[in-house]
Amino acid sequence: MDNNESIPVEPEEIQPQEQPVDDSDIFEFRQTRMPENPFLSRGCCQSPKLYQKNETVSQHRCNKFDSYDWLKDIPVAAGMLTTDIAEVRFKNSRKDFFRVPPELELAVGEIVAVEASPGHDIGIVSMAGEMIRLQLRRKHMQAGSEEIKKIYRKARIADIDKWIASVEMETSTMYKARSIADGLGLSMKINDVEIQGDNTKAIFYYTAEDRVDFRELIKLLAEEFKVRIEMRQIGARQEASRLGGIGSCGRELCCATWMSDFKSVTTNAARVQQLSLNPQKLAGQCGKLKCCLNYEYDSYVDATKGMPNTDIRLKLKRGEAVHQKTDIFQKLLWYSYVSDPGNLIAIPVDKVIFILDENKKGNIPEKLEDFSKIIEKKTTFESGAVQDDLTRFDNL
Repeated sequence: MDNNESIPVEPEEIQPQEQPVDDSDIFEFRQTRMPENPFLSRGCCQSPKLYQKNETVSQHRCNKFDSYDWLKDIPVAAGMLTTDIAEVRFKNSRKDFFRVPPELELAVGEIVAVEASPGHDIGIVSMAGEMIRLQLRRKHMQAGSEEIKKIYRKARIADIDKWIASVEMETSTMYKARSIADGLGLSMKINDVEIQGDNTKAIFYYTAEDRVDFRELIKLLAEEFKVRIEMRQIGARQEASRLGGIGSCGRELCCATWMSDFKSVTTNAARVQQLSLNPQKLAGQCGKLKCCLNYEYDSYVDATKGMPNTDIRLKLKRGEAVHQKTDIFQKLLWYSYVSDPGNLIAIPVDKVIFILDENKKGNIPEKLEDFSKIIEKKTTFESGAVQDDLTRFDNL
């Protein structure tokens, strides 16, 4: 072979070099795509801008602050005076009524400056018009009450500018206040902070198991933030509504989405609905009984009216029968003989009442089977057995 003859050489395959992934870039990208909205707790879909109209801040925002005005298209009756009161919302579930000056026309969603103690606060009009009369009646308030404060004006650019600065300070203020409370060794948890629109007052919401002496804390907070301090204790349900979360049903917590007031929930609501008194299943994120236990409570109470006392045994010639379970809405009660507890017999409510009346008269029927109802077997579709099968679409 000639030494000068060149031998063809296959080019080497160039392996792509792995570039290190910088997590900070991803974090910055997410921050640019999903900026934090400090006004979300006030029902605003975005932070207010100084150059846009006030009412565009909260339009088309579906949240717990919204109240649909059912009377907006109904004209006021002749000779009836229009109401001069408007409902204004603030942070989280706080709402209040304010008197509107005669020369001021307000629409839902507008930002207004209202009377506060001390100074003024900034809020968003959540309801106006004739619906206010129904809201006042629901809150047991009188339209002529002197306790109703007044609206000063629509918010000016300077008001909104100071309001934005106050709201953006709330998160850092809360963390600083927590560190101060921990330094004092107080057994309390500061959950939220609401700074007044004129930046002269701050409301600190906290939870505590026992009574807390926070006089020293107030002094330190006043020296640190140079504002008037107000402490408000809230319950576990209010804390859960402010923090939010996902419930055992897979949906966002009711208290964090649409509920604005809380009613007491008792274990009797679980008993009436024949639920197992298991604290782990009946407790919500707040550690208290779930609010949804009250949703169907009234329906179960109405359905149980006329039900016989299930503690009384049925006397029959074949033997005594004891109650095992109840289907409230089908009006069926299952009984079994004391000697044969595994054999359940479904009996309609009217038949059970008939047997109890006969026992009171001293008459003893022959057997339970004479009063039983044949339960029709449900189809596969009605029982829902096929819906959980992962292979149900294979033969399509």
